[in-house]
Amino acid sequence: MLSKELRAVVVSAKIFVVLVCVLLMLLVTWNNWRARATQLDEARSTTTNISRALAQHAEDTFKAADTALIGMSEKLEYDGREPAALRRLERFLALQVSELTQLHALFVIDKEGNWIVNSEKMVRANVNSKDRAYFIYHQTHANGLPHIDNPIQSRVTGEWIVTISRRLNKPDGSFDGVVMAAIKLNYFANFYDNFGIGDAGALLLASNDGNILFRRPLRNDSIGKSLENASIFRDYASKTSSGVARITSAQDGITRINSYRHLNRYPLFVAAALSEDEVLANWKSDAIMHGVGLLLLIAFLGYLGNRMIVQIQLRGQAENEAIEARVRVEHLNQMLQGLAMHDGLTGLANRRCFDDEIVKELRRASRDGEPLAIVMIDVDYFKKYNDTYGHVAGDDCLRRIAAAVKVAEQRPGDLVARYGGEEIVVMLPHCDKHSATLIASDILKNISDLRIAHSGNPPGVVTASAGVAVLTEVSSADTAESIVDMADKALYQAKSTGRNRVCTYFGGASSLALA
Repeated sequence: MLSKELRAVVVSAKIFVVLVCVLLMLLVTWNNWRARATQLDEARSTTTNISRALAQHAEDTFKAADTALIGMSEKLEYDGREPAALRRLERFLALQVSELTQLHALFVIDKEGNWIVNSEKMVRANVNSKDRAYFIYHQTHANGLPHIDNPIQSRVTGEWIVTISRRLNKPDGSFDGVVMAAIKLNYFANFYDNFGIGDAGALLLASNDGNILFRRPLRNDSIGKSLENASIFRDYASKTSSGVARITSAQDGITRINSYRHLNRYPLFVAAALSEDEVLANWKSDAIMHGVGLLLLIAFLGYLGNRMIVQIQLRGQAENEAIEARVRVEHLNQMLQGLAMHDGLTGLANRRCFDDEIVKELRRASRDGEPLAIVMIDVDYFKKYNDTYGHVAGDDCLRRIAAAVKVAEQRPGDLVARYGGEEIVVMLPHCDKHSATLIASDILKNISDLRIAHSGNPPGVVTASAGVAVLTEVSSADTAESIVDMADKALYQAKSTGRNRVCTYFGGASSLALA
């Protein structure tokens, strides 16, 4: 028989083992539920980031097309509809479609619904658009706003497209036709395919009145279908501008984590959904593994009593899994941030994109012994323009100038970026002083040819000044800051000597030349 003291020790040991096992079970259960909550939080963050990327993509896509429509309307207003003017407009439309990959085609339609000019350089006598919903809409609405209609199939190619259109008016304000941009639905499909949403996930682009423009996965009856009875629209998207919701589908019974967001400029919203079961699939596997491990561990404790060491090992494993999960989320966030490298106002590359690319080009030019040039462009008296015409007109002016400067991107490696405010920078690899100066002069001519009225500028129209910096031989001592500083000095010289001109900086400080 065991002594009382020894029995007390045995009982104490048993109690200790039982308490350790109970505490361990509670700890594992708590960790599993915490991991589950973390997994769901990460899914909510992921769908939010995806919906933000989808909204930005849709905003940029329709904005670029709408900008083209505004340009078409202005050309028709100023140039008229004479044959020569229409031929120039046709070339302009073809150029726009070649530059904007989302566009299927651009059209000018008269008040009878007949095509009078289009980017395809063809007029079909038997094609009439007066029965199209967008045409009927503009006949009965004189609000001058862009109109986005439900997807349709092109009568020429059979391709699915979504249209954005604007009304044309006669001088008396009566209906005079429509300018229309057809955007490929396949353009959205290609972008949406970049996102991993699992087998039961979904991505959605829809109008604010609840009609589907595009959906992934795409079903035969999805396009144009109403979401009136769908919970994501009825209970959420129709009531708030953005949010996250857990919704169980009435059609397939699948519970999904949904994130939705309305576009700022256009009557559309996007949504991203991930299946909760797929989101928690790894967690369920881990939870089962943890449960089995716990049973084995408790049995092992009965033989060896070495619970504390195993507990430390389990906690270390759980911490490693949490770190790996955080790393995966950070990697996904970095991928999504990489999508936002363009300026939302002008559609050009932004300052961040330029800063990254100029460093790469300096290294490449130094390695290959090639020249590198940049052109810094600043709109003349732009503050006066904003003060006179207002910031809305100023934004439109910048967009038109950006489109004019964008033409300078003629070769691989060329980059046009909004540097800040009214400054635009053009990076020109493999470009010597003479070529860079000619390109800068052409850009200034393109800007003045826009003929944007500016009463505060002596020429009476909007003009710009340009500073060109050229590194004929790039060394490791040359930095992004130094070449930008050279361009700034040249730009300052151009401003100081009368504006609406190009100054070129090459070599040292004594080599500042006016072109």
